[in-house]
Amino acid sequence: MTPGAAMTPGAEVVVVGAGIVGAAVARALALAGVGVTVLDRGPAACGTSASGEGNILVSDKAPGPELELARHSAGLWPALAAELTEELGPRFPALEYEPKGGLVVATTAEGAAGLTGFAAAQRDAGVLATELSADQALALEPWLTPDPAAVVHYPEDAQIQPVVATEALLASARLHGARLRVGCEVLGPVVARGRLVGLRTTGGDIAADQVVVAAGPWSGEVAARLGVDLPVLPRRGVVLVTARMPQRVFHKVYDADYVGAVASGAEDLQTSGVVESTPAGTVLIGSSREHVGFDATLRVRVLRELAARALRLFPFLADVPVQRAYGGFRPYTPDHLPVIGPDPRLPGLWHATGHEGAGIGLSAATAELLRDLLLDRTPTLAATPFAVDRYVLTSTAPPTAAGTEHG
Repeated sequence: MTPGAAMTPGAEVVVVGAGIVGAAVARALALAGVGVTVLDRGPAACGTSASGEGNILVSDKAPGPELELARHSAGLWPALAAELTEELGPRFPALEYEPKGGLVVATTAEGAAGLTGFAAAQRDAGVLATELSADQALALEPWLTPDPAAVVHYPEDAQIQPVVATEALLASARLHGARLRVGCEVLGPVVARGRLVGLRTTGGDIAADQVVVAAGPWSGEVAARLGVDLPVLPRRGVVLVTARMPQRVFHKVYDADYVGAVASGAEDLQTSGVVESTPAGTVLIGSSREHVGFDATLRVRVLRELAARALRLFPFLADVPVQRAYGGFRPYTPDHLPVIGPDPRLPGLWHATGHEGAGIGLSAATAELLRDLLLDRTPTLAATPFAVDRYVLTSTAPPTAAGTEHG
């Protein structure tokens, strides 16, 4: 049995983080009959989940564990979105789930070679990835640049409204007995006989049989307060939002540099062109990645690069005003894989974090995997690639001095 996986009837789990991953975990556990409390030091759905584009992608992931997780999660989302819509009723805001597919576009010969090779490897892994001629691409996206070097169509890509999806998962979890406490910050652990049995918080001590850290880019900070080292760092990203217009972008469209930017661990600025419409009539333009800690400053250089890359894909955007820009922090790990499962250094501690920019899409499968591990079920996907002990651990002893020792 995995460390800390002995769950008894009436067990209580505390989930730290009310973003989409924490919300999905809370719902999965609540549906399984587990008592759940979700904590967040701020309002729900106001961190990373509120700063993205709602991507549910397979197109940007190379063959391997993350692609397998992404494909499984993408397969779960249609039924999950339908369940949430039916359960919460017409008065709840629409989730705006759109299985609209994606186009990846190369504008140079070098980019074309990389894109076609990447797509071929994905096809070998089971991904639907169809190379298109320029005419075929323009039939799908009439406003696209007329002379792309290569285009690949990914029909499995989808999009959802991330804040509404997060709120819907939390609402559903609460309908099934979960509790939500906002404005409640984790200060330290409560430890008994070498096991985590609760949390010290600004709202008092909270008992727990298991604790799941799902705090996105703040997970490293929370883990440190619990006495363990977790190499999850913030990676800054910025999105431009245009004024409303008649729809002229019909898929998620991004340039071939996007995959390289996602996979890069470089400290300097990484940008790529990512363009998609929203049901509200705006167009979202990304994508940037840079390691600047939690510095939220909007930089003109980043905005300029995003706009320039978007224009290479859709020249018509030159005449469209930008309404606003916003940024957020993605939970980055050194090997670009999420951390999902128990922490062997401190029984009772679990992690569900490190998804970087893929947390919206991966949340459904992450919740399923963590639920199965917690309940000692055989998971659908292998959990080993996402285990916390794939890292060189820098802290091996359970916390005592930093926490409260009971018993």
